[in-house]
Amino acid sequence: GAFGGFGTTTTTAAPAFSFSAPTNTGTSGLFGATQNKGFGFGTSFGTGTGTGLGGGLGTGLGFGGFGTQQQQTTLGSGLFSQPAQTPAQSNQLINTASALSAPTLLGDERDAILAKWNQLQAFWGSGKGYFNNNIAPVEFTQENPFCRFKAVGYSLIPNNKDEDGLVVLVFNRKETEIRSQQQQLVESLHKVLGGNQTLTVNVEGVKTLPDDQTEVIIYVVERSPNGTSRRVPATTLHAHFEQANIKSSLQQLGVGRSMPKTELSPAQAKQLLQNPPAGVDPIIWEQAKVDNPDPDKLIPVPMVGFKELLRRLKVQDQMTKQHQTRLDIISEDIGELQKNQTTTMAKIAQYKRKLMALSHRTLQVTWTAGYAIQADEEQLRVQLDTIQCELNAPTQFKGRLNELMSQIRMQNHFGAVRAEERYYIDADLLREIKQHLKQQQEGLSHLISIIKDDLEDIKLIEHGLNESIPIRGGVFS
Repeated sequence: GAFGGFGTTTTTAAPAFSFSAPTNTGTSGLFGATQNKGFGFGTSFGTGTGTGLGGGLGTGLGFGGFGTQQQQTTLGSGLFSQPAQTPAQSNQLINTASALSAPTLLGDERDAILAKWNQLQAFWGSGKGYFNNNIAPVEFTQENPFCRFKAVGYSLIPNNKDEDGLVVLVFNRKETEIRSQQQQLVESLHKVLGGNQTLTVNVEGVKTLPDDQTEVIIYVVERSPNGTSRRVPATTLHAHFEQANIKSSLQQLGVGRSMPKTELSPAQAKQLLQNPPAGVDPIIWEQAKVDNPDPDKLIPVPMVGFKELLRRLKVQDQMTKQHQTRLDIISEDIGELQKNQTTTMAKIAQYKRKLMALSHRTLQVTWTAGYAIQADEEQLRVQLDTIQCELNAPTQFKGRLNELMSQIRMQNHFGAVRAEERYYIDADLLREIKQHLKQQQEGLSHLISIIKDDLEDIKLIEHGLNESIPIRGGVFS
């Protein structure tokens, strides 16, 4: 095999440590070509067919932790090909390999069963691997390279700059509670920052998270003595929140964690993509970078364990609910717009009918334009001529208006000649003059109405006289 230094064993497993009836016929490698089914776990963790550690892990340690991947990687090409391991890492790898391949804890055939148990623990990512009486056991975590429950997902890269000063605070409280106490929350955060009057805490947004958590995005504005203001950088604000005393104060407010909402610099993105996360095979990481659907907006992130998978599932479900809520709001707006459109169409139809009626009336007036003046129209014309004569009489209204206009022009001329002379009238006197002029105007209006009534009476008398005196050929006009 690729790493056959541990040798090939041909031991027979003892039946005392099996959960079911074993049918052993011997083993020809660490993980490969074995008929031992004593643990009863079946083949869900992979079936090796090699004779050494490198070949035996060919199909057993692939990245198909959830039964959907078919990619394969050997321990020799995936783990031991890492460049320049430190002594501590080398010892950890050697101890892990010893626990998985050739433990020497009991010194008999039970060590082979113990090796398989350590393999199961490594696959699961939990437990301790005992392999030597003189060396501490290996701690198996989900970050170990043999853990099967791993996958690679993609997360959106933030596009906010450090100068925007946005910091995310995750509260272990519901959104309704946060929104109802938002002002008190801002004041509490201001006290956490020292109560400095030059600092102002602002809330950028509030969003619901799964498990009754709430994400609050804040930024802090700092005002200088000269009147200018700026946002505190996100990294500076987050570093302040991460101080021990400040962090304890935030925890008392219900803050579970905080993080800066900043975009990755090109150097950070390059370093993150070039270095695979702990426990992720470089080949799988390279494949994840190739499969990235949008490298400009998305970045691959490891998903280790069912807990992380459940968290991402809950976040996805939460976002789906928010999108559905937004779609419902848009649907309501569309319904309201449709109602307004129906009302508008009805008004347009009403105005069209009104326009048609006015058009018909205009046609009727135009149709009667060529006919002779009727009796009532002639009477109206006579009245209008009489009023026009009264207005044009020299001693009547027109003459008085001309006299007033001449006086106004004269006053304007004198005012232009003696612009430096100004006259002021006392407010009480001006009020009395206005009252007097108003009374004079009312008296004139009353006289005019009396004269008009008398004229009507005279016309009635003339009309009666004309009817009582028959004249040949017509009547008096």
